[in-house]
Amino acid sequence: MTMNILIADDHDMVRESVRMFLDADGGTQTVPAANLDEALDLIDRDGPFDLVLLDYTMPGMRGLQGLAKAMVANGGKPVGIISGTASRLVAEQALDAGAIGFLPKTLPVKSLVNAVRFMAAGEVYAPLSFMTGRDDPSQSEFDAGLSVREKQVLRGLMEALSNKEIASQLELQEVTVKLHVKTLCRKLDARNRTEAAMIARDKGFV
Repeated sequence: MTMNILIADDHDMVRESVRMFLDADGGTQTVPAANLDEALDLIDRDGPFDLVLLDYTMPGMRGLQGLAKAMVANGGKPVGIISGTASRLVAEQALDAGAIGFLPKTLPVKSLVNAVRFMAAGEVYAPLSFMTGRDDPSQSEFDAGLSVREKQVLRGLMEALSNKEIASQLELQEVTVKLHVKTLCRKLDARNRTEAAMIARDKGFV
């Protein structure tokens, strides 16, 4: 039986990567959306879906308000949150608000696909390693030498955000973000921002 899943994320690369991995599984059919309004329109037109995945920081979400709207629109069927930047506290609040699960974008592909299966079947899912960690998992060997701001910028790179988008999200000047990216590349021995994000993902940084 094919699972119909809606993935709403404003970053094309992230959204399409998740879709590719899920569709390759053969048991899912995914539909993309780039923001909350588009997701709600699709749910109204083609839903309810077996599972709706919402990016926590995409346009229209306004924190967990978007989760509540999608839950009503999807008629009680599962709605989960996916994010590359949200803390454990946000994950806990989402689950308390009725989300079927919380997926960090740093999850390995196999774990991601399995988690989607669980949630579509009505099982609550949140990675134990993430939920039992610190709100800011900053003391791993990998990122011990990074400042709080550098970690925030690095999470932005892992979401494929531009310098301008990161600056807006963190309320910084774009030139400041550019300097942080340069420093991150040096500290992580990365040739560019994409490689820095890949290194961080490989090391399990969230």
